[in-house]
Amino acid sequence: MLRLRNINVRNTLRNLCLTVRDGEFVLIIGANGSGKTTLFNVISGIIQPRSGEVSFKNQDITNIPQHRRTKWISTVLQDPRSSTVGEMTILENMILAYMRNSCRKVSRSTINYFREKLSILGMNLENRLGEYVKSLSGGQRQALSLVMATISDYELLLLDEITSALDPKNSDMIMEMTEKIIDIEKKACLLITHNVKHIKSFNARILEMNNGQLEEAQAVAALDP
Repeated sequence: MLRLRNINVRNTLRNLCLTVRDGEFVLIIGANGSGKTTLFNVISGIIQPRSGEVSFKNQDITNIPQHRRTKWISTVLQDPRSSTVGEMTILENMILAYMRNSCRKVSRSTINYFREKLSILGMNLENRLGEYVKSLSGGQRQALSLVMATISDYELLLLDEITSALDPKNSDMIMEMTEKIIDIEKKACLLITHNVKHIKSFNARILEMNNGQLEEAQAVAALDP
């Protein structure tokens, strides 16, 4: 589905290659500054590589800008505030996500759909649609970001260190919800994480960023705790 061929970004990525199949779950690990977020920025269209090709479903999207890629690629960032609008209600945030790159109408059945999606979280957010997002905890807000990322017609989910701004308890909760949502959605997902505990808990393909390239990580059991 997604294929990167010989991607080069100055001082970061060097002839990087990556293939992600439909429905595949891939974890990407690596030291700080190794290029993991740069890779995501190339995939999402924020950064244009100096050379190489990005293709999606056999279509060359290397020069397609970010705003046009959002109809296929959905992203959740490190800071929950980056993916949600605090001065808007939960419902208004859901509508924004639902309407992304589309002219779909919002009806009573749509709102019921929102409630159904939110109920997966087990946080009672489906019954708090009128509350402002700024009133939510960091974990609740990041959980909302995850649901918002999956209510549009996306094909690929990018999760960039989505627990880095959370405490350990909320981090574990968000990762459990992430695994549950991925299992339900059955869409391709790329997840950047530093947390070895989370790495060991997922049934996923693990790649490590080294010297601007991706390679299959060594056995998970051998990773440092």
